[in-house]
Amino acid sequence: MLDIARELNRWIEEGRDFAVATVVAVGGSAPRPPGAALAVDAGGAAVGSVSGGCVEGAVYELCVRALQDGRTVLERFGYSDEDAFAVGLTCGGVIDVLVTPVRAGAPVLAKWPAAVVRGDAVALARVAGGPAELLGGAMLLRADGSYDGDLGGGAELDRSAAREARAMLDAGRTGTVEIAEDGSRCPGGVTLFVESSVAPPRMIVFGAVDFAAALVRTGTFLGYHVTVCDARPVFATRDRFPEADEVVVDWPHRYLRRTGTDHRTVVCVLTHDAKFDVPLLEVALRLPVAFVGAMGSRRTHRDRDRRLREVGLTEAELARLRSPIGLDLGARTPEETALSIAAEIVAAGRGGTGIPLTGSGTPIHHDRAGTTTAAEAGSSTNVRISGYTGVQARAGSR
Repeated sequence: MLDIARELNRWIEEGRDFAVATVVAVGGSAPRPPGAALAVDAGGAAVGSVSGGCVEGAVYELCVRALQDGRTVLERFGYSDEDAFAVGLTCGGVIDVLVTPVRAGAPVLAKWPAAVVRGDAVALARVAGGPAELLGGAMLLRADGSYDGDLGGGAELDRSAAREARAMLDAGRTGTVEIAEDGSRCPGGVTLFVESSVAPPRMIVFGAVDFAAALVRTGTFLGYHVTVCDARPVFATRDRFPEADEVVVDWPHRYLRRTGTDHRTVVCVLTHDAKFDVPLLEVALRLPVAFVGAMGSRRTHRDRDRRLREVGLTEAELARLRSPIGLDLGARTPEETALSIAAEIVAAGRGGTGIPLTGSGTPIHHDRAGTTTAAEAGSSTNVRISGYTGVQARAGSR
């Protein structure tokens, strides 16, 4: 529900009742990831999407029904070759959708959107499979381990769920986890869907050049918290980079040493100058960040590679460097180059190949490590299979 948290918070502040449908598990070529949501208020207004259009009408009706009868349901949508007119996903994927009514003043679900809008680090854990009487039970967990709400299965189950949700929050993950009804960490009893809201990942752009201005706009569009850093105060100004979250005047390597980074951080080196590049990359390639790329010609890359070897970087560290940065799109302008860089960042993070989908035969939607598929969720409680002829099964995660 992260993508519609702001709208839901407004509805709650206005005292509106609504029902929210959330994708809790996916399989195959599903159009939206776990966490995608569609909400419908008592007046019929809708916000969000769970499938990009394939099953929106059917999910809308489920939300209307949930508002009327107050029941939480879990629905599966897939594709049936036997019935082309069945409600389902034309892409051939499978999604499990949890539909929950939310009344004005609901103690847990009403707090979640406000916490997300404030930027708090919080996780929402909901029962998405198991005993029918627990379905939809929810708790809101904070970074310090405290939580509101309960799952309706007793204190041990709540404590176990809080531990699992805390672990997923610490990792910034959204997905499912299974625990036993008695609270032990055994699969098959209760399936929890945990949505984590953490600070956005960082994109740090070094080099206050025209290409950086275009990349800042692209990074912001992709949801990054974007910082521009350059040692030259005449170039690193707010006027030149009004869309950046931060503009820092400092030597790049010194700033990178002192600033906070994590496994989601993207580092883009656009300085194109050895006196900046080499000490900066010496630091960057030894940090556990998601992506390190550097701009420059192939000749510049060879020279930079030689210099980095001379300062002691290993083959494994050098292998992390994406240089020249970007995919081959034939880019010329700063905007086209920014698109090329962003495309490589997305491909690296999602496991894409970067080749055209036309005629490639490669998957359109790549699974990520730690992602739970619809088959892995394997819930057998309150699940109606809509237009899906496959067999429910449990599969090991990648």
